[in-house]
Amino acid sequence: MAAKAAAPVLAAAAASAASAAPRNDAPRPPDAAAWCRQVSSFLVDLTAARCQQAALLPGDGRSVRGVPLWFRDVRPAAPPRLRVLVLGGIHGDEMASVNVVFDWLDRAVKAADPGIHWRMVPLVNPDGLMRKPSTRVNARGVDLNRNFPTPEWERAAQAYWASRTGKDPRRFPGPSAMSEPETRWVQAQVDQFKPHLIVSVHAPYGVLDFDGPPPPPEKLGSLHLDQVGIYPGSLGNYGGVVRRVPVVTLELRNARQVSGNEMAAMWTDLRGWIDRRREQMAQSQPLDRPAR
Repeated sequence: MAAKAAAPVLAAAAASAASAAPRNDAPRPPDAAAWCRQVSSFLVDLTAARCQQAALLPGDGRSVRGVPLWFRDVRPAAPPRLRVLVLGGIHGDEMASVNVVFDWLDRAVKAADPGIHWRMVPLVNPDGLMRKPSTRVNARGVDLNRNFPTPEWERAAQAYWASRTGKDPRRFPGPSAMSEPETRWVQAQVDQFKPHLIVSVHAPYGVLDFDGPPPPPEKLGSLHLDQVGIYPGSLGNYGGVVRRVPVVTLELRNARQVSGNEMAAMWTDLRGWIDRRREQMAQSQPLDRPAR
């Protein structure tokens, strides 16, 4: 009976959150060049030319509005020891996170590590970014980082949203776990790519968070470890606690821009931490299950 009573409330909340979000009638980018032109117009440090040079592929993921979720695999010639999934732009108004993933993609290509298969996804929430103004939530007004299927989602996600955020529409977790196509696509990457490590880039709280099997990195660049706890439906909760895959979450200090020196320092520290944990992480996922 409680579930039946809750259904109209959830539907009304979803409609309220979606209607509160700004609208944008920009056309869907049909190809990489169009997508790069549109995305780069929202970012301070990314040109359309550099975006195209990243050689992203559209894959099978789509946003609510049908925009491809572009990604690139950087894989060694020999079978890798580790698979690392790097995600940016889960929140559309955290533009600096998109820049970081593009920067790290360049560095991964140049480093050509023979033991790591990187999957780089610069922008998980294109609909949020491409609104005017850009929004944290997706086109249906859902916070994708509260929409993952954690065990307590049905009991706690809506209650947490109401009691801890005052039903802030920017943090609406959705009408149900995995209700959004972007969230389902990220989950599919975890299922199919089978990463040994997930790195999720956010902003603007200026800390480093970690969930999952220890030990965490103490710092990445100027960001120092401050484990802030888990939330119903968060990727850290889903990946680190439910799936037992280490999840490193960067909270950049500025949502719009990050310096080249800071991106380089974070990359160096990440690579150093991965090298120190390489064997431990490699043993956490059987290597006889190939990544797609």
